[in-house]
Amino acid sequence: MFIFLIADYGIGDPAFAEVKQRLLLALPQAQIHELSVPPFSTLATGFWIAQLGLNAGPDRLIYHNCAPRQDDPHARRDNEGEGLTYALLPNGVKVVGVNAGYTLSFIKHHAKVLRTVNVSRGGSQFRSRDVFPPAAAAIAQDNFSLLGETIDPDTIPEIPGDRVAWVDGYGNIKTTIPAHANAFEPESKIVIRVGDVVSDAIYSDGSFRVPEGTLAYAPGSSGWTMPDGTVLRWIELFLRGGSAWERFGRPRVGQAITRMG
Repeated sequence: MFIFLIADYGIGDPAFAEVKQRLLLALPQAQIHELSVPPFSTLATGFWIAQLGLNAGPDRLIYHNCAPRQDDPHARRDNEGEGLTYALLPNGVKVVGVNAGYTLSFIKHHAKVLRTVNVSRGGSQFRSRDVFPPAAAAIAQDNFSLLGETIDPDTIPEIPGDRVAWVDGYGNIKTTIPAHANAFEPESKIVIRVGDVVSDAIYSDGSFRVPEGTLAYAPGSSGWTMPDGTVLRWIELFLRGGSAWERFGRPRVGQAITRMG
C-alpha cells in the first residue's frame, strides 16, 4: 500500500508523524510519503492531488487534509469542519480527504466516483489524526460501507485561472494557466505581472531555450491527460540562472498573474 499524505501542517511538523502513526495502525505495511502545502492553501492541495493522482505511478491512496473551516463563518460546535469525501480516479487511484475550497477542483471532471464519507465532521481539532484515518484505511482496503451521497461536481468550484499554484525548490512558479490557452508565437516578448511586480519575459516552448538571466513563460513539467484525451500542461515562470519567485517579490500561492503581449 502506497499513500501520499498531503496536508498543510508545515514542513517538519510532528503532526505528519502523528497522522502517519494512526494510518499505520490500520495499514501496517503502508509506505507513506508526505507533502506539505502552505497553510490553508486548498489551491496547492488540489493541484498536487491531481498531479500525483492522475499521472502514472503505483497503486495508491491520496489522503489529504487542508481544512480552513471556511464553509461556515459562525462559531464552530465541537470543532466541526468541512466533510470528508472519496473520489475514484480513472486509473484506480483513491482520493480521501476534506472537501474544502479547491481541494477537489482539479479532479472533479476526472472522477469516476465522487461521494461523501459518513464520519463525524467534528469531535476533534485534529480530525485528520483522531477521526478520519479509520475511514481512509477502510476505503484503501476496498471497504466502502461508509460512503454516503454522490457529490455533484457543479457544487465544487472551478479551478481559478491565472494564479500561482506552486513554487518549487528552484524558485520556478507553477501556474493555473493552461499552455494551450496562449496565442503567443515562440520567442515572443511579453510582460508578466504578479502582485505588484512587473517583469519582461519570453514565451518559449521549452524553458531552457532562453538566455541566462531571462525570464521564460513556458509550458512546464506539470499536467495530466484530460478526460477527452488531450494532454494538459500548465505554464511555468522560469528564470534561467535565478529564481522567478525572487524576481516577483516572493508571491504567495494563489496570487493573481496578469499577462500582456
